[in-house]
Formats: sequence, structure tokens, C-alpha cells
Amino acid sequence: MNAFRKTLIAGCVAAASFAPAAHAEKFFGSSSISVLHSDQYQGFGPTEYEATYFTFENVTAHNWGGTFFFIDSDQGQGSAQDSDNVYGEFAPTLNGSWLTGSDLSYGPIKDVFLAGQYEFGGGTEVNNYMGGFGLAWNVPGFQYFNTAFYYVDNEQINDDLQMTVTWGAPFEVGPARFLIDGYIDWSTAEADHESEFQFTPQIKLDVSNFWGEPGVLYAGVEYQYWNNKFGLGDEVMDTQSSVSALVKFHF
Repeated sequence: MNAFRKTLIAGCVAAASFAPAAHAEKFFGSSSISVLHSDQYQGFGPTEYEATYFTFENVTAHNWGGTFFFIDSDQGQGSAQDSDNVYGEFAPTLNGSWLTGSDLSYGPIKDVFLAGQYEFGGGTEVNNYMGGFGLAWNVPGFQYFNTAFYYVDNEQINDDLQMTVTWGAPFEVGPARFLIDGYIDWSTAEADHESEFQFTPQIKLDVSNFWGEPGVLYAGVEYQYWNNKFGLGDEVMDTQSSVSALVKFHF
């Protein structure tokens, strides 16, 4: 295990250990199960395949920061993609204002935070470690809007840099409540792989709001644009542009 991985793991453990002693307060916590289905996922060569993704997510928000964890299984139905790959990520953050005891907000910036991420599994059984910092923004109409910048210690390819943008914005049309959320990932090109770009928004209708239980059951669509998927160029894998049907249940 190299020095970067040791430092990142030690920092996460220290933050988790120190938070209770500093009067940690939990603001929010939610788990969910999602099902996505599309026949437009991009495989090797100029081929598309059909698959269903089952995803478990957990997110928490505390005065010291937050955590995000997901694990999913894709069950491909194309002849060349038959698989039951399992992939997951764990991403903790540590708020700078809580850590320093000072208000770090300035203008549209709500806070500065330290960020880590661990990626595991997938078709090649990766174990990647990420560390960096981010900014939480005050953007009108958004529940949250964050940007994060990472150094990525990749296990199977050269290390690179990544920028991640995440957002969530609710809106209403008459009695119908909607949520648009999603992420952008951009990573740098290195000697053995191309620069990747993912743009993945979801638009979801709060179905359970119609029977008086808002925020429990959503239905909608996810769009994903993924250029240089897995860091592979167009000569190996075409750019993915897929629309998936989506159902998401919170508990």
C-alpha cells in the first residue's frame, strides 16, 4: 500500500473517530434502491447492449461533513456482455468550517471540504483511492451544488486527476413534484488512457407525493453521455449516449 493510500485511509479513520468527541450532529440520512433499464449501453466496438442495473445507495449529512455509498449490479443481456458485475463507491467529506471552527463561507461559497473516495469492484475488480478538496455552493433553486477535485490513485492504470460536479434541484408543476439531480465526472488523459467525460442527469417524478408521502417513490429517466468510456478511445468503444427508465424507492 503506497503512502497516498495510507494517508487517505488514516485521514478517514481519524475523522470518523474525532467526530463523536466534537459533538457530531446528524442532519439527514436516507437509503434507497433503484432499478434502471436501457438497451442503449455501449459495449466494445460499435455495439450497444441491453442491461438492468440494481443500485443500493446510502447518504448522510452531519455538521462535520457527510458520507455517500452506493453499490450496484449490472445484469447485461447482450450476447457479449452477459455478466453480473458488482461495483461500488464510498465517498466521505469533512467540512472545513467544522474542522477549523471558523466560518469559511464567502459570497456564493457555502463551505470548503476535504473529500475522499474509494472505488471497488466492476468487471476488472478495481481498487482505486481518491483524495482532494471541494466547494459547496449556494445556487438559487438547488438543494445542493458541489464541485470536487481529486488526485486518483488507480490500481490498474496510471494515476490521474478528476473533477466531479454534483447537483440536486426540485421543482413543481401544478400538483406534481419533480427532482433533477446528477453528476459530471471529468478525468485527465495519461500515457495509458484517454480523458473521460461523463454527464449523467436524472429527472424524476415524486410519485408517492400523490398519496401524501413525498420523497418515497420516484419514477423517471436517466440520460448518460460518456465519452471515452473506461478511458478507452473511439477505436475501441464508441461514446455512450443512453436513456434509461428509472424507478427509485427511499426508505
